Amino acid sequence: MKFYYFTYFIIKEGITHMNLRNSLNKMRDNFIRSMQGRYIMYGTDSFSRFLFGLVLLLIFINIIIGSSLLSLIEFVIFVYAYYRLFSKNISKRYHENEMFEKYKNKYISFFKNFKYNINQAKTYHIYKCPNCGQKIRIPRGKGKIMVRCPKCYTEFQKKS
Repeated sequence: MKFYYFTYFIIKEGITHMNLRNSLNKMRDNFIRSMQGRYIMYGTDSFSRFLFGLVLLLIFINIIIGSSLLSLIEFVIFVYAYYRLFSKNISKRYHENEMFEKYKNKYISFFKNFKYNINQAKTYHIYKCPNCGQKIRIPRGKGKIMVRCPKCYTEFQKKS
C-alpha cells in the first residue's frame, strides 16, 4: 500500500523515469559546458599529478608529526593544484608543466648518469683530455697506454 502511494505521488507530481533521466542529462551537459576551455579538459598533466602526490605525502607525514604549519602548506598546495586544473589560461598552465618537466628530467638524468658512471667505473677508467676536456673511456687492466683524443687528436699517456 505504501509503495503504491509513493508511485502515485511520483506520477501525480510529474516526476517520471524519463523526466529524471532528462534532468540528469541536462545537469551533465551543463557541467560539460561549464568545463569547456578549462585545463582539466585535456587531462591532468605531470605537474598536477606531482602536486597531488606531494599533498598525499605531506598528509601522511602530518599524521605522524601533527603540525599545523604542515597542514597549511598541504592546503595551499591542494588549492593551487585545483586552481591549475580549473584554470582557463591553458598556455600558462602548459608552460608551467613544461618547466616542471625540464627540471624533473634534469633531476632524473643526474641520478641515471650517476648510476651509469658507477657501473662504468668498474670496467673502465674515464679520463679528460688535457687539451680540450673531452671525456675518454679507457678499459682497465691494459697497463700504460697512449691515448688519442677523438675530438682534438692530442696524444697523452695514461695508466689503465
